[in-house]
Amino acid sequence: MRVLIADDQELVRTGFQMILDAQPDIQVVAAVADGASAVEQARRLRPDVCLLDIRMPRLDGLEATRILAGPGVPDPMRVVIVTTFDLDEYVYGALRAGACGFLLKDSGPTLLIEAIRAAANGESLVSPSVTVRLLAHLARPRAGRPLPPREPLTERELDVVLLVARGRTNQEVAAELFVSLSTVKTHLSSIQLKLGARNRVEIAAWAWESGTVG
Repeated sequence: MRVLIADDQELVRTGFQMILDAQPDIQVVAAVADGASAVEQARRLRPDVCLLDIRMPRLDGLEATRILAGPGVPDPMRVVIVTTFDLDEYVYGALRAGACGFLLKDSGPTLLIEAIRAAANGESLVSPSVTVRLLAHLARPRAGRPLPPREPLTERELDVVLLVARGRTNQEVAAELFVSLSTVKTHLSSIQLKLGARNRVEIAAWAWESGTVG
């Protein structure tokens, strides 16, 4: 897995690179100090995962995420946000901008590595400390409901949606539904198409906001 790191603190960049390069299946292909360089290098190198800080010079991490993975971006990249700031507006902004993961810098090396691997495998990981607040936010009553699916979801697709909304990985979904991993991925592709969702985070958001799960 090829990873790009963007953080304006050299110590953080170096630390992340040492942690990730020590893994046999991960290679850091670039480490840059600002968002504009992150976008430039990501477009040039096409890494499997971009690891972005939020507060950076020239271009912040949220705007860089929108450019690399936001709505309307063809072939969006996998972005994981890592930040010191545990602010709800950053969490929601990052996930809405297209990020597939959100970690705090004090989450530790194990969670960092898990988030990179999850993102590379098409899954999502959000720091446990913000997950409960995130789900509570999504579950609050809304003035308007999200758009209905373009086509009705099948019963099995709804089963997958419910498990994804509760934070299950593809492997866990497969185990709970007694199906193969490839079947789960096929269902997810169909669900994304029907919902107009770019990733599993948006599938989960639709499930909570529509009242499908509560």
